[in-house]
Amino acid sequence: MSKTVSQDIKLFLEEKVVQYNQPDFILPDPISIPHQFNQKEDIEIAGFLAATIAWGNRKMIVKNANRMVDMMGNSPYDFVMDHNDVQLDRLDGFVHRTFNSDDFKYFIKALQNIYVNHRGIEGVFEKYQTENSMQPAIHEFKKAFFSIDHPHRTQKHVSDPNKKSAAKKINMFLRWMVRNDNSGVDFGLWKNISPALLSCPLDVHSGNVARKLGLLHRKQNDDKAVAELDLSLRKLDINDPVKYDFALFGLGVFEGF
Repeated sequence: MSKTVSQDIKLFLEEKVVQYNQPDFILPDPISIPHQFNQKEDIEIAGFLAATIAWGNRKMIVKNANRMVDMMGNSPYDFVMDHNDVQLDRLDGFVHRTFNSDDFKYFIKALQNIYVNHRGIEGVFEKYQTENSMQPAIHEFKKAFFSIDHPHRTQKHVSDPNKKSAAKKINMFLRWMVRNDNSGVDFGLWKNISPALLSCPLDVHSGNVARKLGLLHRKQNDDKAVAELDLSLRKLDINDPVKYDFALFGLGVFEGF
């Protein structure tokens, strides 16, 4: 991209960020699930579970994520820390696409292990962040998450950039937890991770828009595409590159760009 074209794109995307990074964005989006809570751990767990099932129809994602929270008695952290086998059995029958009740039950056990033995979800990501990326921390989080006895099938529900995944759902969750620009959408709960380290939650919508704008050339939505898009977005804003996720997603989903 030439400097002129890059500046034009930056101005265009900045306008779209302002347009979509608004409280009106929350209600129809999976981020509405953690916004139901005030306690840090409730927000983290509700957000992580909502992000985990965030593929497919958005209305169905929100509906099923609300159902997950309801099945935990609307107290995610208490349920994770204090659950017993009888309470886990109440999760029977849950399904969202390929995520079923067996996966849900394991996630509860794994999250308990994360909070008891790894200083919580934030603790894992804070420990393994690098100077310029959160992707190695995602890999380490998956290792910690599956460090107790688990169904093999459940591993597919936590992505790993080391296995060429774009890790869209976890990158989205990290945006929720880390970014704080006072717009009221993202939470900014995690103070010891810089927004500059975040990667765009790359999916079919954001990927297609990024390619049309010349920000991304790789055809596959994989780990290498995430790294390429990181470079482009950091040229536009080195301190908060992932704010452009609002623009790319909004242009793709709402405007058919």
